Amino acid sequence: MNRIRKGDQVLVIAGKNKGQKGDVVRVAGDHIVVSNINLVKRHTKPNPQANQPGGVVEREAPIHISNVMLFNPALNKGDRVGFKVLEDGRKIRVFRSSGEAIDA
Repeated sequence: MNRIRKGDQVLVIAGKNKGQKGDVVRVAGDHIVVSNINLVKRHTKPNPQANQPGGVVEREAPIHISNVMLFNPALNKGDRVGFKVLEDGRKIRVFRSSGEAIDA
């Protein structure tokens, strides 16, 4: 079970975008893509078959998962994630500081 999932709101804790918040768009192994964070310019060739124009396109690049923290709206800051097994056998994510469940 991953500590950070698609749709989570995260806080960047290292790098050029330190302190910014965004939503996770995609998780791929130990890298994630966060919306409007770590934007890079990509020079693309035109592809007439896919009806794509060429030029400089700005898009999000992956960030290592160790450089982000899950955002805790109750504390209004980043928080570590732990796991807890419920009585019915389900495993859920919890915030380490408060023990509050992230996904119920």
